[in-house]
Amino acid sequence: MIRTSFFVGTALALAGLSQTVRAAEQADMLLTNAVVVTMDPDRPSATSVAVKDGKILAVGGDELAIAYTAPETIDLKGRVLMPGFIDTHIHIIGQSRRSVALETARSIKDVQAMVKAKAKELGPGEWIIGYGWDEAKLSEGRNIVSTDLDVAAPRNPVALTRAGQHSVVGNSLALKIAGIVKGMPDPDRGVVERYSNGEPNGIIRERGDLYSKHIPQPTSQEMKPSWTAALRSLLPLGITSIMEALSTIDDEPIGKGGAPASQWRGVHTYKQFREIYAEDGESLPRAALYIVYPGAERLKAFPYKTGYGDDRLKLGPIGEAPAADGGFTGPTAWTIDDYKGMPGFRGHAALKPDEMDELVRTSRDLGWQLGIHAIGDAAIARLIESYASALDEVSIKDHRWFSSHLTMLPPLPTLQTMASHGIWGAAQPNFLYNLEGRYNQTLEGGRLQHINPLGTPLRFGVHMTLGSDNLPIGPLWGFYVAVTRKGESGTVYGEEEAVSRYEALKAYTQDAAYLTWDEAKKGSLTPGKLADMIVMDRNLLTIPEEEILKAQVEMTFIGGKMVFKR
Repeated sequence: MIRTSFFVGTALALAGLSQTVRAAEQADMLLTNAVVVTMDPDRPSATSVAVKDGKILAVGGDELAIAYTAPETIDLKGRVLMPGFIDTHIHIIGQSRRSVALETARSIKDVQAMVKAKAKELGPGEWIIGYGWDEAKLSEGRNIVSTDLDVAAPRNPVALTRAGQHSVVGNSLALKIAGIVKGMPDPDRGVVERYSNGEPNGIIRERGDLYSKHIPQPTSQEMKPSWTAALRSLLPLGITSIMEALSTIDDEPIGKGGAPASQWRGVHTYKQFREIYAEDGESLPRAALYIVYPGAERLKAFPYKTGYGDDRLKLGPIGEAPAADGGFTGPTAWTIDDYKGMPGFRGHAALKPDEMDELVRTSRDLGWQLGIHAIGDAAIARLIESYASALDEVSIKDHRWFSSHLTMLPPLPTLQTMASHGIWGAAQPNFLYNLEGRYNQTLEGGRLQHINPLGTPLRFGVHMTLGSDNLPIGPLWGFYVAVTRKGESGTVYGEEEAVSRYEALKAYTQDAAYLTWDEAKKGSLTPGKLADMIVMDRNLLTIPEEEILKAQVEMTFIGGKMVFKR
């Protein structure tokens, strides 16, 4: 009797085990033994994730290893698995043969050495360009001026763009070619800086086109490798999706939105990005492109609008340019009150009221989302007035318009209008770290304390997303400042503008996905969503604040494919 029971029990157990094995579902990949930060309020944490066909199949605990089989299992050994970052405002900047990479320069002497080497490489008469200098990082502690560049390249015209793209410095030969001379008035929407004797010092704010229109444009084939490399460089930062903030439709066919080649703006285009993503899209961050407003007639002729494309590449908003104003890297941001120590100077509007209203209404009527650049409080107030008026005229149920930057805290009635009309803000809190010196030079009192606000807009019901605008790109900088409100000096500005770590992470993931109508597809580790994930070496929600900037991305997955491993 005992023997019979033994054999019956054993048979039943083996039968149950066989059924369990047969019931195990096939996955493509299992990630186990992790601290999973899902950003999904229905299941905020877990230890395992199963992936199939590029999407999250299941999120759970150790039971997933029994419920699913997969050809690849990754034991994360207690590391953190979370959604990839979504940067809602970034510029993909490539390098042409004329370019010098200035981001690494730590002195004017460094810049001069780079320019001198490029002049030798190119030969006399050839334009030299570059991007990324920042006086706050230069040991001399001042802006680069024309005489600095004359020493390095007296026989080459030189035009170097400051980080942030609101100022360009040229040497004497570039000034001559651009026709910028002593006594001339400031150009429309721009400022020419001068030495004490009235001579132009080479720096032009907001009107870098005065130089760039004289510079031969590189071909798409010349630029494509560096644009692709710039996109790929985002993967070690944990960025799995971007909104690229400055693209055009200039090279579309004439009559279908394009412009004559002589009118091309010299930045990358939707067509060029389509070519890049057709060749290499599966290993690059997903992208939605802001499109520079081309004017009413060309926009009407263009056959597509916001949302056209696929999960890899699509059209985003009309935005960035033309802008409502300049920026504090100029500085030319349009403010309600005078700049600190500059009586009578408040920056200026970059668009006339009727121009802004026409842009907004034309874009609205053609079905485009809007994400216009506005930095100063006066510019933000005017932009929101234009948005609200257009939305009051024609009700749009799901417009998802936003104010790009929202750098200064606007008047409180403006925040109320944003909340009542469903207008979001796309902010860059990292500015407070990188531009701390500029802010202290130009602002004081409450305007300084509330710069790059998050807490106040959220309390007024204004939804906020985060991005970088390349100052710098890494999401950890924005996350760090959003929760600490610390500048590079360690000074804390306006603690009431800080947000919780969860709110900051949500603005860089789940909420950021909303701006591209993708909140049901990405931004959290939820079954059915795209498997866009990153592995961090520590938990951003719990580590001491001094460790945030030391955290590292160890793996990046896009659509379940590992595209980066440290």
